[in-house]
Amino acid sequence: MIAIPLLLLTGINAPTAVPLADFHAIYVDQQAPAVDHNAAAELRTYIERMGGPALPIVTAEAEPLTAGPVIFVGDSAARARRAPGVTLDGLGVDGIVRQTVERDLVLWGVAPRGTLYAVYSFLEDVLGVRWWTSTEETVPNRTGFIVPVQAHRYAPALRMRESFYSDAADVRFAPRLRVNGHFARMGPEWGGHDGIIGFCHTFYQFLPPDQYFADHPEWYSLRNGVRTTDGAQLCCTNPEMQAEMTRVVLDRIAKSNGESVISVSHNDWHGWCECANCTAVLEREGSQAGPLLELVNTVARAVAAEYPDILVETLAYHQTRKPPATARPEPNVLIRLCSIECDFGQTLEHGERNADFADDIRGWSTIAPQLFIWNYVTNFSNYLLPHPNLTALGPDIDFFVRHGAVGLFEQGDFGSTTGDFIRLRAWLLAHQMWDPSRDQAALVREFLDGYYGAAGAPLAEYLALRETAREEAGIALRCYRTAAGDWFDLDSLIEADRLFDAAEAAAAHDAVLLARVQRERLPLELVWLQEDRRLRREAAARGIAWPGPADSLSAARAWQAASLAANVGNFGEGRPFGPFGESVVARFEKISPPPGYEHRPDDWVAWQDGAFTLHGLGWWVTHVDDAAATDGRAARMPGDHTQWAVQVPIGAELGGGRWQVFLAVRGAGKDGAPADQSIGRVGIYDSEQQRDIVSLPLRLSDIGGEGYHQIDLGTIALTPTMTFWAAPVNDPDYVEGLYVDRLYALVATDDDG
Repeated sequence: MIAIPLLLLTGINAPTAVPLADFHAIYVDQQAPAVDHNAAAELRTYIERMGGPALPIVTAEAEPLTAGPVIFVGDSAARARRAPGVTLDGLGVDGIVRQTVERDLVLWGVAPRGTLYAVYSFLEDVLGVRWWTSTEETVPNRTGFIVPVQAHRYAPALRMRESFYSDAADVRFAPRLRVNGHFARMGPEWGGHDGIIGFCHTFYQFLPPDQYFADHPEWYSLRNGVRTTDGAQLCCTNPEMQAEMTRVVLDRIAKSNGESVISVSHNDWHGWCECANCTAVLEREGSQAGPLLELVNTVARAVAAEYPDILVETLAYHQTRKPPATARPEPNVLIRLCSIECDFGQTLEHGERNADFADDIRGWSTIAPQLFIWNYVTNFSNYLLPHPNLTALGPDIDFFVRHGAVGLFEQGDFGSTTGDFIRLRAWLLAHQMWDPSRDQAALVREFLDGYYGAAGAPLAEYLALRETAREEAGIALRCYRTAAGDWFDLDSLIEADRLFDAAEAAAAHDAVLLARVQRERLPLELVWLQEDRRLRREAAARGIAWPGPADSLSAARAWQAASLAANVGNFGEGRPFGPFGESVVARFEKISPPPGYEHRPDDWVAWQDGAFTLHGLGWWVTHVDDAAATDGRAARMPGDHTQWAVQVPIGAELGGGRWQVFLAVRGAGKDGAPADQSIGRVGIYDSEQQRDIVSLPLRLSDIGGEGYHQIDLGTIALTPTMTFWAAPVNDPDYVEGLYVDRLYALVATDDDG
């Protein structure tokens, strides 16, 4: 951050405050780029909308200039004559100047975006315009407003800033938020953005196995003595591969569209090479970042020779997150350090569970000439659940900046419109990336009061309640969670409902404000629906009148309809809402009980295929009609992959206690399949422990035939962090498919072990 005090210029009268109505014109150079002309037009439009004068935009360099006060937008000969002492000296990327010279005002910045940012900072910070979203804003009346003397020079510490929400990438909203990252959709007429060639995970993008492996298997990972491309990486120390990667990278840059960064980064899995050279480097460096840098540095040196302004990016991610012992990135290498394993309910600097990451950022900050942070600020398993991580966002950004970060990618729920306060998050993160010194609590309250009106106060209490509930529960808030029931208990949910009732009452006079509040309530309503069985049992055990939805099926349908009406988009990363919304409703539709439990509704819970979470719907798994299934339908996975394509977050429904878990499944083999043919595996995974609690193989001899077989997964103390999964075997010559009818759980008795 650069904040430089202005000096009084000798021979020039002292600057004075000027009534907005006294300005006579906006000057912009005729030859200035389109972005500066757009900046001038934006300034004129908003000044007029605020009750100010309809200022003419003057582009000619005619003499003399108007005698009255004018606003200079960007650089021009006219600006140089009237305000010769104003410079951009000492300002870095996107630096801005707002400076009063006598009675004139200069709004100027470092190209290409700085002048536009100077205009937006004047409209926002001085005149009080607020852009809450791409379509919602507050434009105050400024009739009679006196513009105070301006003496502001500023350059953001972060040269690359990405608030990864779809709305924040809008061509007009992104520059108003002053974000400029890869996914921002503005062209040069709105300042452009910092694009990344390939973006990430480019090993197979740049050296695709189907093009190279047959002739050069030695370029790919040696795994268990075999060269492979299946779940593998490149052999980073292979000189011939390094040469070809260099050639491809230089070719990509030559054909690029002005991007400032190219990514040479590993695939999104493990599978590192075990050859002698790669192993020796790994043992020397203590991290897979060592072999990776052998490749990246080789490429970077060639790029520096031909394209000195281009940075070569790579990932410090999973097994490359730890800094190497002796290897050092080249000066033009951008290290993008990823926080994916962290607990986001705690600050990354001080959280006990985040100590390893904090050590890693400290380590990289001492050796990386360019450090970029990829931070995770949402719940990728379910955007639509409450995710209480707000209080850590500001301190984390400050932590990154203090350790030399030059860029930040705050990955939120880009694909959703109804996630957990995503409008607040996009706005807040953008403002704190632009100026990390801003007080987060003040920014949050500004947004809540400005966007929700009188409803802002109870919503602020709701956000604080969530943070307290999560902290008291002591859970780790990872970025992949299927439920909120392990921290959002019954008492907290009752209080949360009361606060939303108060918020709706405060907004009842205004249909727009009320709709905004009701949209933000959708994640809370989802918790009630997901936790319905557990909460009803708890309320009954405590003798509390049921405080949740009186008719859960009707509530689920209303929640689904409201989400669809809001164009919800995805409910999780790359996962469309449709099947998930149907699964929420399916929880409450009539499901036949297990035999013997017809009159024991509180002692069992079941999930039919409609309630499954299906990954790769249409490819890895489909819904099919099946007369043998209890409801006439099943989830089918073909025998050509090993993905966990069928999942059920069982803990979300049960939320604790010991249960005996069963799966109704059948397998279909092809002609000639042996009796002991492997069909797939099923299990229960605990995301908190990051391991399988159960993992069972399935064979044709066990589950073949027309009917469904009941597989006993065991008696388990279930928690909300557990997920059932089923996956087929990759053997399409013998396996037609794996079919799952339903999953059900019975309350365990002492006899169940």
